[in-house]
Amino acid sequence: MSSIHAAALVLADGSVFEGEHIGAVPNGPASGEVVFNTALTGYQEVLTDPSYAGQIITFTYPHIGNYGTAEADFESRGVFARGVIIRDLARRHSNHRAQDSLDGFLTRWSLAGIAGIDTRRLTRRIRDDGAMPGAFGPVEGPGAIDLAIIKQAAADEPGTDGIDLVATVTTDEPYSVPFRGSTDGRPPRIVAVDFGIKSTIVDMLATSVGDVEVVPASTPADDILARRPDGVFLSNGPGDPTEVTYGIETVRDLLGRVPIFGICLGHQILALAIGADIVKLPFGHHGANHPVRDERTGGVEITSQNHNFAVDPASLAGKGEVTHINLNDGVCQGLRVDQAALSGGTAPAFSVQHHPEASPGPHDSAHLFGRFADAIATHPTETN
Repeated sequence: MSSIHAAALVLADGSVFEGEHIGAVPNGPASGEVVFNTALTGYQEVLTDPSYAGQIITFTYPHIGNYGTAEADFESRGVFARGVIIRDLARRHSNHRAQDSLDGFLTRWSLAGIAGIDTRRLTRRIRDDGAMPGAFGPVEGPGAIDLAIIKQAAADEPGTDGIDLVATVTTDEPYSVPFRGSTDGRPPRIVAVDFGIKSTIVDMLATSVGDVEVVPASTPADDILARRPDGVFLSNGPGDPTEVTYGIETVRDLLGRVPIFGICLGHQILALAIGADIVKLPFGHHGANHPVRDERTGGVEITSQNHNFAVDPASLAGKGEVTHINLNDGVCQGLRVDQAALSGGTAPAFSVQHHPEASPGPHDSAHLFGRFADAIATHPTETN
């Protein structure tokens, strides 16, 4: 870290937190929806997860940056978060894989941060009042910003409600990743709709399911079916799912025609496609330690989570079945579409709110990729 300069974080309710500037020197206040993440490790994976577009991430673990950063730990092509808030930035990083410090990483990717914040107080504020817009920036030194300007930026920040953030993170062009597993014949063809897909998800699909072709979020159903997929995957992604109207329409047109598996935002979009409702949680689930119960088996898995919106389970009646429950607060964590909602077809569709690929987090739910492979094997589609 270079010389230390004072910085300030301001929430939309006017709360001010004093700290120190880290990372890139901004051209103005960094603003976004302020959320907190409870993972103990994996800060680089979190910062490069496209699902955090539009958000400023508060890490509740007090000591961040001790193992540096590495190119192998990217979850996307870059950084989509608006900023990072931490308690203590490690003065030195120590890990044989490290290629840069966290501060150097932030600077290289033009991401500003603020350290020295009382993250316990900030987390309590978010838990009590919900995730809210905020803004921060240096108040002295290079790029210094008047506190009044930071306060105004916090007041003006719209957050993530009613905004299509998927369009800012999805791939511009389709790309393919070949199957890396073993098979006696042709591996299944998977079309993955990129609402903000993580690299580890693509790797898991290519390792355990089949050939993967990732397509932009706006790809219509006819174009997807023209690729003759054996299964369609709906990825994670950022923001308000109700604004991703093109994705909802695509999934509605695919239902029953090809097996579908969705994760996180893909889970919410699947729910909207069958006519269910979405609610916004007070402060969301962001972390690597949430217990989830599989309602069919009674088994409990510790999961990785990252979402501010959730499916309203009451709205699934007659359309889908709740398959997983978050044991912390009862939030719907998974669904299976009823046959009656499959538009006359028989191909199954299911999804989960949590992240079975983890990265960071536990791998208790990785078996769900195998469930997708089984669904493909037992339900030949009309496209092949």
